[in-house]
Amino acid sequence: MPNHFHRMVRGEVPPPPVLTLLGGVVEQVDAPNGVLRTRYLAQPSFANPAGGVQGGMLGAMLDDLCASLTDATVEPGQGVATLSLNLSFLRPARIGTPLHGEARFARRGRDICHVNASLSQDGQCVAMASAVCKIVPAKKPPAGGS
Repeated sequence: MPNHFHRMVRGEVPPPPVLTLLGGVVEQVDAPNGVLRTRYLAQPSFANPAGGVQGGMLGAMLDDLCASLTDATVEPGQGVATLSLNLSFLRPARIGTPLHGEARFARRGRDICHVNASLSQDGQCVAMASAVCKIVPAKKPPAGGS
């Protein structure tokens, strides 16, 4: 049985609200090789005082990339929690121009995954992240009763 992430990519379940908020679309997932590519579209409400995309919104996109790659590799019923996210902002990102994201595993462990991700706009990297994600065991139903 496919996990929730793969069911979402196939359109069987809706995407999480944060992916919709970020204007995110999964373009390619290669779970066996540890690669995920997505596209985001920053809305005018994401603007900082200078008119570019606010760094926290880029951080949310990068967190989504890292957690989604990990999520693409878990067993049904398991989840993912980001333990740390280190961000580097390289150049301003513009509102309304697609941001192309790519995430790759630096190391995929049994419970802990190290993920690197980047966001590019017009072929230039605007932000990068390294994350540590934890695979969360499937939730067990409460004992005794309904």
